[in-house]
Amino acid sequence: MDELAHCLREWRDRLDPAEVGRAGGRRRAPGLRREEVAELAGVSVDYLARLEQGRATHPSPSVLAALARTLRLTREERAHLFRVAGHAEPGAGQIDRHLTPGVQRILDRLADVPVMVVDAGWEIVAMNPLAVALIGDLSDEPNILRRHFTGLSSRLVRSGEAEETSEADSVADLRDAAGRYPDDERLQRLIADLRTASPRFEALWSRPAVARRAATQKTFEHPEVGLITLDCDVLTVQDSDLRLVVYTAAPGSPDANALALLGAVGLQTFAG
Repeated sequence: MDELAHCLREWRDRLDPAEVGRAGGRRRAPGLRREEVAELAGVSVDYLARLEQGRATHPSPSVLAALARTLRLTREERAHLFRVAGHAEPGAGQIDRHLTPGVQRILDRLADVPVMVVDAGWEIVAMNPLAVALIGDLSDEPNILRRHFTGLSSRLVRSGEAEETSEADSVADLRDAAGRYPDDERLQRLIADLRTASPRFEALWSRPAVARRAATQKTFEHPEVGLITLDCDVLTVQDSDLRLVVYTAAPGSPDANALALLGAVGLQTFAG
């Protein structure tokens, strides 16, 4: 595990604190502090210390994935991280959910429009602050399709016809993903759970439709700003299983003004 410990320390030292919003104050050493990496990756400081000192063995794939994202590793570096930790790297037939440094930079720089990153199974990988402010905190269940078909709360406002169309398109898109990633356990578990939990999903799943989601408009009812209708474009990242969902409004429109208000009045107030 010495190679794992060495890599984690080197990758932590090279990361610019400003890239992850941790700039400011004097630092005795380059890179992020161990406490900062632990917080961002969702692991304990003690566990990260043991990993960096070679005293912890066999971290789980979920921990490795969180560290790879926090340290902004390339795909090649992430593959090396998995190998030196004793795990097979994510392979063919499985969704690659790794948030690459390039996609993270896009997310960081598109601060004036709501953006979220989802995988092929419509599980949220990341959201920028304005997306959280618009859509709400979805951390209790980050899969968009599971949220909808199990009746969890949503700020989306749709007519009955629009909802039926969206549901059919979503299930057809999920069927396409299932065909492309037959060995992805998380995706297969999602499909099995939804077929059991939702008669509507089961009925749609029984159809042979296969399709990719197209651009559309979405209306949100925000508790502070009111109704906002935005263009929703889904951009596929080249050579990746990730998609950027970007919400925009025509300049000067009432919806653009409402979106600007949402960004100006206070993201922290609206993020809940």
